[in-house]
Amino acid sequence: MITGEIKSQVDKVWNTFWSGGISNPLEVIEQITYLLFLKRLDERQTLEEKRSNMLGQPIQNPVFPEGNDPMGRPYADLRWSRFKNFAKDEMFTLFQ
Repeated sequence: MITGEIKSQVDKVWNTFWSGGISNPLEVIEQITYLLFLKRLDERQTLEEKRSNMLGQPIQNPVFPEGNDPMGRPYADLRWSRFKNFAKDEMFTLFQ
C-alpha cells in the first residue's frame, strides 16, 4: 500500500501531468514508465563509466555513446542526469 511521502510524490507527479493536459490514466502511466526507463538507462551507464574508470578499459556498447545523434543533438542530453534539469520546452523538443 502506498502511504505518506510516496503517495504525496505520486499525487504531485499525477497533478503535473493533469495540468499539462494528459488526463488519461493509461497515458500518464505510459509516460511515467518511459521516464523510469530513461532513468534506469542513465544509472546503468553511470555504473559502466565507474567500472571503466576503475579498470582502465573503454565501455563496451555504451547506452549513450560519445557524439551526436542523427539530428545533431548530443547523446548525453538524453541522459536522465542531464535532461531532468532542462526547461520543459527543451524536454519537449528533445523527445518529440
